[in-house]
Amino acid sequence: MSEWISVAEIFGENVFNDAVMQERLPKKTYKELKKTIEEGKELQAATADVIAHEMKEWAIEKGATHYSHWFQPLTGATAEKHDSFISAPKSDGKILMEFSGKELIKGEPDASSFPSGGLRSTFEARGYTAWDCTSPAFVKKSPDGKRSILYIPTAFCSYTGEALDQKTPLLRSMEAINKQSIRLLRLFGNTTSQKVTPSVGVEQEYFLVDREKYLKRKDLVFTGRTLFGANPPKGQELDDHYFGAIRERIAAFMTDVNEELWKMGVAAKTQHNEVAPGQHELAPIYAQCNVAVDHNQLIMETLKKVAYRHNLQCLLHEKPFEGVNGSGKHNNWSLVTDDGINILDPGKTPHDNIQFLLVLTCILRAVDLHADLLRESASDVGNDHRLGANEAPPAIISAYLGEQLEDVLAQLIDTGEAAHSLKGGKLHTGVSTLPDFAKDATDRNRTSPFAFTGNKFEFRMVGSRDSVAAPNVVLNTIVAESFSDACDVLEKAEDFDLAVHDLIKEYASKHQRIVFNGNGYSDEWVKEAERRGLPNIKTMVESIECLTYDNAVEMFEKFDVFSRAELESRAEIKYEAYSKAINIEARSMIDIASKHIIPAVIQYITSLANSINQVKQASAAAYTGVQEELLVQSADLLKDTKEALRALETVVAEVPETEGKEQAFFFMQKVVPAMEALRKPVDELEMIVNKNMWPMPSYGDLLFEV
Repeated sequence: MSEWISVAEIFGENVFNDAVMQERLPKKTYKELKKTIEEGKELQAATADVIAHEMKEWAIEKGATHYSHWFQPLTGATAEKHDSFISAPKSDGKILMEFSGKELIKGEPDASSFPSGGLRSTFEARGYTAWDCTSPAFVKKSPDGKRSILYIPTAFCSYTGEALDQKTPLLRSMEAINKQSIRLLRLFGNTTSQKVTPSVGVEQEYFLVDREKYLKRKDLVFTGRTLFGANPPKGQELDDHYFGAIRERIAAFMTDVNEELWKMGVAAKTQHNEVAPGQHELAPIYAQCNVAVDHNQLIMETLKKVAYRHNLQCLLHEKPFEGVNGSGKHNNWSLVTDDGINILDPGKTPHDNIQFLLVLTCILRAVDLHADLLRESASDVGNDHRLGANEAPPAIISAYLGEQLEDVLAQLIDTGEAAHSLKGGKLHTGVSTLPDFAKDATDRNRTSPFAFTGNKFEFRMVGSRDSVAAPNVVLNTIVAESFSDACDVLEKAEDFDLAVHDLIKEYASKHQRIVFNGNGYSDEWVKEAERRGLPNIKTMVESIECLTYDNAVEMFEKFDVFSRAELESRAEIKYEAYSKAINIEARSMIDIASKHIIPAVIQYITSLANSINQVKQASAAAYTGVQEELLVQSADLLKDTKEALRALETVVAEVPETEGKEQAFFFMQKVVPAMEALRKPVDELEMIVNKNMWPMPSYGDLLFEV
């Protein structure tokens, strides 16, 4: 990496973005492509050929020899297949570098080897990738700059048209929210805005540990989290890591991450130390929903790749360390028109901003009606360890509005009118040399899973490894449904002003139970939520079923986001993913306990016994009570460990063979408790056994020696 870089000069240099297209494409071709991007017009084959040729020439100038249709199957990761630009050799033995419009628009990876939930059988191999022209193509270069690949963001579907990926339903949901938002805006007299797009900003949390230590932790290698581990003497209780000075090694890593992301057009903006030791956060500037999803995937890939070059390991698991804060994503979501209007902006006087009040109450209605779907969209095996653990939002969905909007809502419910809005006022520091400044009209609430933060909602439940496609699909669709229902009423109204007034009051009154501005971590809130009738879905397995409820199927089918078959397949995939993840964790525990921990403890106990015998042999009067006490304590814990290990082996052997819901519930109810029972004596032994004999680096080694 160069010693000094100009961000303005390198930003987007590896992206086939709008500026590049304007420069390289014929005007007619550029206009036709823009119509496809902005209006959804079908792209003609001849136009695609021209775009493909120029994209290929641009990529070759960047050193690319291959192209890849880059897609997001239901594995949680991205997928790619590389094809070179070379064509069949000519008669003289020379080759041409070619790339056609057909190759740009369509690819054909094997669809039977990815999770499909029964949509594809093993013998049904054909699947298609389709170019998402609204997300720019980009080039990724090797660290030495000698190798480059052209990446083309695509959707992935089966031969019969079902979505097999994260991108396809996301694009469908964006069309749904656009259509219904435009309907709503037209009712309020807006005739200029032609498109409404979800705007998303994703804050990404992650851990960094030394790679050499990571490789000595087989639990981290196999599962992404520590299955054993005693807490170190110092954790995060002093809050000294949060926003603290960034260590030089980490700062160098962050510099390289930023440079790579900037070159690929990802506007990485904010970086800081997070609450837990070894934990950090990166946040980009907002982007169009599907582009933001693509960018977040690039961020995760880049974090892992650059960490490797710095002899670090990036951990994206939601809970890599027990007793230490886990990692998540904050999905900041708003709706923005093509002419720059954020329809979630309340303005200075939200009480008389009728359009905003309708939008707000529609969103509250959507979240209340479909809290289970929103909860499921953030479900993940690792998130089960994180949600509700006084570090992340509880598993109960609620919305935080802040004092200003809560007051407006209360006025609407009580009187049917909102006559005023609370003001922010001035912040007086009491120090003459510091300026007094205007403060916001409302505070923030980090315990809320769905918080309004000025002109957007922040969904804080998403796990750090997960794609943010799923929560945005749900958000887009449930809000589209509420907008649609509101428009159905208002379009038939004889007196629009009266009808919209009544609808705002109705939605505010019926769905006020979803609004909670207090401490979401408290036990009192759990009881209050139950009194209000709000669902408390504590685990991933329990959340999956709502995907196939009739009301969910009807909604998703109404807006052409998912078919029943696609929803049933996703439920099946999630059950299988949970079972497989827990199975890997259980087998890893068995392997580590059998081959590493028990032999190490036996070695330690033997050394204690030898010490006792040698001391007594040297002097019968010498005191050996300490060694004897440790010997008995260690031997007892070793016995407990062996018994817990045997119990885990037994329950793993009893797992039902049939994959699906029954198997997933067995893993949750039987295998997970057996794993916890094995961990307990092992973690106690770690506090006793000689550190030099313990077979893996400790939490202290991993979290503080970076």
